[in-house]
Formats: sequence, structure tokens, C-alpha cells
Amino acid sequence: MIERSHLAILREVHRRGSLTAAADALYLSQSALSHSMKKLEQQLGTPVWSKSGRNLHFTQAGNYLLRLAERVLPQFEHAEAQMQQFASGQRGTLRIGMECHPCYQWLLKVVNPYLKTWPDVDVDVKQKFQFGGLGALFGYEIDVLVTPDPLLRPGIRYIPVFDYEQVLVVNEQSPLAAAEYIAPEMLMDKTLITYPVEQSRLDIYTSFLTPAKCSPRKHKRIETTDIMLQMVAADRGVAALPKWLAKEYEEKLPIVSVRLGITGIHKNIHLGVRETDLNIDYLSAFITLADSLSEHSKTGAE
Repeated sequence: MIERSHLAILREVHRRGSLTAAADALYLSQSALSHSMKKLEQQLGTPVWSKSGRNLHFTQAGNYLLRLAERVLPQFEHAEAQMQQFASGQRGTLRIGMECHPCYQWLLKVVNPYLKTWPDVDVDVKQKFQFGGLGALFGYEIDVLVTPDPLLRPGIRYIPVFDYEQVLVVNEQSPLAAAEYIAPEMLMDKTLITYPVEQSRLDIYTSFLTPAKCSPRKHKRIETTDIMLQMVAADRGVAALPKWLAKEYEEKLPIVSVRLGITGIHKNIHLGVRETDLNIDYLSAFITLADSLSEHSKTGAE
């Protein structure tokens, strides 16, 4: 019975002081406005206002509906504004899936300025995807996949946003620290520390050790970067990490990074997104920001 248009009329009549002014504000004819309210009064069985000359007075029922209008209409208007922002890509939750452990450290450098630029967009980071994020992207569990190893599939676009070099991190007193570069056979008597990822997805194996038919003496898996590099600092092993990340820890731990092979192992962090989502403003803005911040930091990553 009571419709939003009735509440809007009551609010405008109260604001403007007359039916004519309220009709103009609502882009209605005065007759249409009056007809709508008469029909409401018939349905309610009670008048909502009374006239005394040119003056209009709300009845008790009218005042009740006016208070309802003042509570409800702003909520409708706020919800509509929110929906418009969702539709235009100005508001939402950006769900990011991580396929590599050190990528999280890079992501933190992007998220902080992004949240300041997009105050109406939340960011949710999911780190459970150890090279299983593509299915989550197809399944709409996430909106962006951060990965150094893109798997090309129809409907998915990968944007390279940050290039880096994979290096070997060693104790600064280790004989390896003085080497110009590391050859695969130099690791055959070492303990190699990596993240808990299957060997076939580790660059130190696929791009360095396996092609040379070499293996480390021992392979140890550690979840966190901090503990991994504490182990290296204690000369309990060596680790392969992005150079930019290793450089950050070199400032506080007795470790150094050495190139892997004569030419090094060079990688890119990619952002994988569904092609149908590329027109979402807050998502495309995240990609643009990630790329621009990476351009400023490439000197430290080389």
C-alpha cells in the first residue's frame, strides 16, 4: 500500500511548504501528486494532511509517515548511490589470490597506496593458493591472481607488473658469498631452503638445478621468509629468493645474494584477471598502480 513515491511526496511537501513546489521538485504535475495521495488516503482509510486556506497541516497519520520517510528515504538513496558505485566500479571488494610466498611482500607495497586512493574498496588477500589459483579465478573466488608462473587459458588475461631476478642468498661468511655467480654443482653439498612448494614449481630446480642434473645435499622447506633467512644467517643452508626481497633483509642480517648462473634467472610477477572484469574501474586501477609502483622500484630489483 505505502510506496516509496508516497513517502517522497510527504517529505517534499514538508520541505517546500506547498503541493505546487513539491510537485515541481519531484517532476510531477500537481494533479498527479494530489491523485496519488488521495488514492493512498483511501487505501489507509485516514487522511495524511488537511488544508486550511493556503496552509497545509499534516495529520497524526501524516506526521507518522513523514517521520518514516525521513528515516527510510535516506537509506534508499544511500543504497542507490552504493549500487551506482558498484555498477561503475567505484565500490566493492578486490579479492586477491597469491600463488607465491615472496609475492606477498611485494603486494604490501601496492595495497597501502591503493587503499588510500580507493577508500570505498576493500581488499581481501587469500594466500592458500599454492599454484592452484587459476581454478579460483575461473570459479570467481578471487578477482586477481598474483603469480610468477602464468598458465595461459582462454578468458584470462595476464599483465606483467614487476620483473625481478631470482638469486641465491647465503651467509656472508660462506665461500659462496665471494663467487661472481653460482654454478649448479656448487650447491650439491649444500642444504637448500625453500618455501613448502612442490619441487616442479620451484625456479631454483626447473631453471637451474634440474637442467644441469644436479641436486642439493638436502632440501628443507620452511613456511615463512623471516625464519628461512634466519636459518641462512645462521649458516644452516642457502635459499633462492627474489633479489629485491633479499636486499631488504641484507640490511638487517649477515647475508648476501649471489647471481644464479652467468646470466641469472629472471622472472616476472603477473596479475591474472578475467577478461570480462577489465572494465571494472577499481580493478583496472589496481593493475595500473601496481605497474606504476613497480616502474619506480625496478632499479632496486635489478
